Amino acid sequence: MKRVFGVKKDKEPPPSVGDASDRINKRGETVDEKIKKLDIELNRYKEQIKKTRPGPAQEAVKSRAMRVLKQKRMYEGQRDMLYNQTFNLDQVAFASEGIKDAQQTMTALKSANKELKGMMKTVKIQDIDNLQDEMMDLMDVSNEIQETLGRSYGVPDDIDEEDLMGELDALEADMGMETEADGVPSYLQPDAEPDLSAELRLPSAPTGHATAPAGRSNAQQAEDELGLPAVPRATLRG
Repeated sequence: MKRVFGVKKDKEPPPSVGDASDRINKRGETVDEKIKKLDIELNRYKEQIKKTRPGPAQEAVKSRAMRVLKQKRMYEGQRDMLYNQTFNLDQVAFASEGIKDAQQTMTALKSANKELKGMMKTVKIQDIDNLQDEMMDLMDVSNEIQETLGRSYGVPDDIDEEDLMGELDALEADMGMETEADGVPSYLQPDAEPDLSAELRLPSAPTGHATAPAGRSNAQQAEDELGLPAVPRATLRG
């Protein structure tokens, strides 16, 4: 049966835009090579026309140059047409790639949307609000703990700040009053020794040998100086 009817050939896939663009670009390169060869030949004819005197020989060279110029114009037309086709294919390829990119973007967005929906089911706004409130309460408790741990011991609570400010001002005033001798503030100077004789009202020590008045004994004179009451003589004698 295969010999009679033959084997059915598989259909070749249609050429892609890239394949068609590559084929046209190769044809354009071939045409460019032909145009370059014609330019070289045309330049040679121009030099011959300049060197040849006017006459039949010059006309023959001009006719050959005209033929080459016509071929060049034809190839240039073909090249422009191929370039236009290539441009159109490039535009189609660009549009096709843009559509493919859009399809991939849509697929990625759908997948991301589905994933976000699944994640949103596990996250609730109410849970976030409750968590924030709980965190604020914990921070308040932490601040109270820090304040409690930083409390000073042995400091009375009933101290008036105005009294403290008054004492501070007085201390600053004392610091400003420095002695002229050594520049030591008054509050740092040693306290003066108390005058015991003034407190006891003792008389000053005699400077010389004073003569006791007549009729008075040493005991009576001492009693008068110390301010003691007089003692009866009979008692002293006994």
